[in-house]
Amino acid sequence: MNTFTSIKQLGDLKKALEAAKYVTANPFADKALGQDKTALLVFFNNSLRTRLSTQKAALNLGMNVMVLDVNQGAWKLETQRGVIMDGDKSEHLLEAIPVMGCYADIIGVRSFARFESREDDYNEVILNQFIKYSGKPVFSMEAAIRHPLQTFADLITIEQYRKKERPKVVMTWAPHPKALPQAVPNSFAEGMSMTDFDFVIANPEGYDLAPEFTKGIRVTHNQDEALEGADFVYAKNWASYEHYGEVLSKDRSWTVTKEKMALTNNAFFLHCLPVRRNMIVSDEVIESPQSLVIPEAANRVVSAQTVIKMLLQDL
Repeated sequence: MNTFTSIKQLGDLKKALEAAKYVTANPFADKALGQDKTALLVFFNNSLRTRLSTQKAALNLGMNVMVLDVNQGAWKLETQRGVIMDGDKSEHLLEAIPVMGCYADIIGVRSFARFESREDDYNEVILNQFIKYSGKPVFSMEAAIRHPLQTFADLITIEQYRKKERPKVVMTWAPHPKALPQAVPNSFAEGMSMTDFDFVIANPEGYDLAPEFTKGIRVTHNQDEALEGADFVYAKNWASYEHYGEVLSKDRSWTVTKEKMALTNNAFFLHCLPVRRNMIVSDEVIESPQSLVIPEAANRVVSAQTVIKMLLQDL
């Protein structure tokens, strides 16, 4: 594996989960693998869990780590081809990326959807430039349309806590004051398609995800119906795909509350964080014993370390 941009690149999911289980139990066993190698983590957007967990994962593997926050302390970068650079951007990605490749053995990139062009976002313009021009293995730390490290952590968490062979997993849209990218829900749907779980997506009309991510998946516009008998509830907001980037609804009846969770089979609650309390989920749900948001976040180290280990093994 020399790139990681989709959960599907893990291949056999059972083997990937076994590899993650080994990393969980033996976090420092492979320090020699990363010795004298450098990971460069490039952030075009804010981060807490991704930054810390990926740094920790690389350090656990014995790597040197460099972090570049493109918005602080670096030259402003132009990302589009063919532009006359007479504005405030001093450097083009076409030069910056191969320079970065000179300094690192693997590169992680975090670049969200901009909501300026659905075509550009869904073609992953920035991430794919790193893959094409860096000359080094590249992994996504969340891109415009996928967040595979988060999805892998979600799958690891479900594997750790599921009580039956085929649990019912519900991903439900929840309200948010601003437009959020579709990367997490797209990626989670993609990950669920690799399992044989009973998976349902619930969202209001106008919020269906891109067809490429929902093919063969049951989608309903009735949240209560979806939640009935659920074993895991994954709450997440996303902006409209059809009316790209727009906020069509802030309907608070979609907030995950104690009353909503009472419809489930005493379900575990999942969310990628950060979360808007009492918009996405009520205090009593996220603070309940069934909330897995902290173990889920802790597993971000495991998911990142497992992926980086695979990249290092193929260098």
